[in-house]
Amino acid sequence: MRPGPFLRESLLRAGMRDVVAVEPAAGGLAALAGIATRRDAPSVFVKAFAEPPADDVFPAEADGLAALRDLGGVPTPEVILADRDVLVLSLLRPRPSSEAFWERFAQQLAHLHLSTTHPRFGWHRDNWLGRRRQVNTWNDDGFAFFAQHRLLRWLGEPRVDAALDRQDRAALERLCSRLPELLPERPACLTHGDLWAQNILATPDGEPALIDPAVSYLWAEVDLAHVWTTSPPPEARRFFDVYAELTSLDDDWQARMPIIQLRQHLAVLAQFDDDWGAGDQIRATLAPFRSRT
Repeated sequence: MRPGPFLRESLLRAGMRDVVAVEPAAGGLAALAGIATRRDAPSVFVKAFAEPPADDVFPAEADGLAALRDLGGVPTPEVILADRDVLVLSLLRPRPSSEAFWERFAQQLAHLHLSTTHPRFGWHRDNWLGRRRQVNTWNDDGFAFFAQHRLLRWLGEPRVDAALDRQDRAALERLCSRLPELLPERPACLTHGDLWAQNILATPDGEPALIDPAVSYLWAEVDLAHVWTTSPPPEARRFFDVYAELTSLDDDWQARMPIIQLRQHLAVLAQFDDDWGAGDQIRATLAPFRSRT
């Protein structure tokens, strides 16, 4: 499928009839994305699925963008249109390659996490991680929520079942039963939920801005783990020190990252033919929990 013509037709069906052209945009893995040039208005970012997985994908994403901005104070693009078939957003800029930008983002992320603590884990609606529904049913117990809705929910996915053997799956269940021993008890806060480097851009005036969320009230370290384990650029080295100082992270936080990032590795393994090493990462993290008998 040619992304440009498909996205332009999606915009026409949505009532945007001043679109002159749509150029494909790099970055997205689950959906088709592009930059639409308009005759009588500024250019916009547009995203659509060739086969939408559900009617609520883009409305849920728009809801997440609004929450990050309104509750957490993090810049996000303006939502121009969000319906079943298409998402249209104001344009952001590529992030600059500077330490100052990442230090500023550390301050933003710390503020988001510290200012949005919540007594329960979950969200008022389900939303989406790629092409898979993210269940956000409320739970008072963060360990139970994370185990059920962020880890074990991937068992039964065909690609996950093909990549992990019976001992691996049993090891994941064993790890989940021991989460209260492995992770410190932390409060819930508003999390982006899919915070890899591609989802960190910049506003027109250079402030860090976020796109493509899968929000929920969960542990702050879910966001931190995603940045930590997905090859952040060299200029991000100060990000972690600044974030740790602002949030009073303990000295053991790095050791927890592989366990927390299991959720994202499982999601990648479930959805993409090329898992970019996710299967190996999962098996390595689960190795200590495999039965010795």
